[in-house]
Amino acid sequence: MEGPDFVNDLSQIASLDNYGIQIETAGEFAGWRTWRRDNFETHTGPFYHRVDEDGRIRCAFRVAEKHLNGSSNVHGGCFMTFADYCLFALAHGELQGSSGVTVGFSCEFLDAAREGELIECDGEVTRAGGSLIFLRGKLRAGTRTLFTFSGTIKRVKRKTSAQQTVS
Repeated sequence: MEGPDFVNDLSQIASLDNYGIQIETAGEFAGWRTWRRDNFETHTGPFYHRVDEDGRIRCAFRVAEKHLNGSSNVHGGCFMTFADYCLFALAHGELQGSSGVTVGFSCEFLDAAREGELIECDGEVTRAGGSLIFLRGKLRAGTRTLFTFSGTIKRVKRKTSAQQTVS
């Protein structure tokens, strides 16, 4: 992969806010956002999201060699990790800066993807209540649907340092 080491080189960012959102300034995903607060997603990705002109959230990543399984297809765990990332991007408006955790996740693998393909996610919040947010989405490469998923996020309150030491 050409370009900076996205896991270790944060010199290519335009901004890194309090929520760990980074806006890319160069390359294919210039203007797209990503989170740098989740070490696993940062290591597995990079994954990106943006708000399109129609107001919908769009998520994407470009398949690299590190995303492949032994059959040279995208590893199922990579699709699942990306879909979990997408849950939180899609729910960003509902979370309004609060924290959340995934409490339910279901998926179907429909087709394989190969190195170099652009994987995109379209999805929606199907219901948002006081503590739970329900979502669904699909991953695609061009017109091919690769993976469908649904998930539930539970809003959580962050523990203060005093609460963490007592637990």
